[in-house]
Amino acid sequence: MTDTHIRGTTPKNRKDNLPITLMGKLREVMGMIDEYDIDFLLHGGDLFDRPDISIAIVNEFASILNEIEIPIYIISGNHDIYGHNPTTINRSMLGLLGSLNIVNVIDQHDTIILDKGGIKVQLTGHPYIYNIDDEKNRNYYIIDDVPDDIDYAIHMVHGMLLNRPFIEGIPYTLIDDIKTTRADITLSGHYHSGFGIIDIGGKYFVNPGSLIRVTNSIAEINRMPQVALIELGESIDIRLMGLKTAHKGEEVLDRQEIENHTFKTEKLLEFRRVIGESGGFEKLEINEILMEISSMEGIEDRVKEEALRRIAISQGKNLGDEL
Repeated sequence: MTDTHIRGTTPKNRKDNLPITLMGKLREVMGMIDEYDIDFLLHGGDLFDRPDISIAIVNEFASILNEIEIPIYIISGNHDIYGHNPTTINRSMLGLLGSLNIVNVIDQHDTIILDKGGIKVQLTGHPYIYNIDDEKNRNYYIIDDVPDDIDYAIHMVHGMLLNRPFIEGIPYTLIDDIKTTRADITLSGHYHSGFGIIDIGGKYFVNPGSLIRVTNSIAEINRMPQVALIELGESIDIRLMGLKTAHKGEEVLDRQEIENHTFKTEKLLEFRRVIGESGGFEKLEINEILMEISSMEGIEDRVKEEALRRIAISQGKNLGDEL
């Protein structure tokens, strides 16, 4: 599963109580773990909606996660860390759950071996970083080294991996760009709508979509939250399993807010166009603007890295409470 975006408040575009809804979905996942005799639970990132979510909310959801008796492996998403910098995870609530052994956080340099029932799996992952979908960083999605004694290799990435071209100006990586990977299964999060299961020559690329719908787009209204069930034996079998606790989009998402969202989106696109004409910027995210400015002025990489580090520190100081 991926992109649970645990939070203590309900977006105004939803009609239900989002934290309660999410708790129900996690408990359904727990039931599926028992029903299908699952050995490991993999999470594609963005466990939390922000790195400094309130202790009260963390306590409630940590209690649920702690009831899951099988190991949980997760990579950090952009909402789990400060300044899109995975080295700040030790100051985040995801890092806290990791230190308490409630979840196992996979670092980009980790190689984990899962051995069960005579099947040996190599599990690796890459957390979200500010430029993960830059063309020069295709290697973040690609696994080159798989030892001979490994039956299957699984790689998890929190990035904008897609099966078809996306909106101009938003960085993304196409599956076709990384199909040389030696990973048998590449799992991705970040893109909430998901693309399901793509099989290219026996290599599987999977994104079931976010477990919770936090936006009010038409695509989210039409989408039903689901998880991916992976069975490894003599072959690979992957199925998408819809959540029974998930209601139809029109029952939980406010259509009036969709109209407001469309209006705001049009205004934002117009603003981006004006900014683009005046300054040549393609993005509005502060870290990416910083990087573009730095590139334009020829500033050294070490200066850019220091600036990003200070942004992360600044965001970390502004701790808030979801309640």
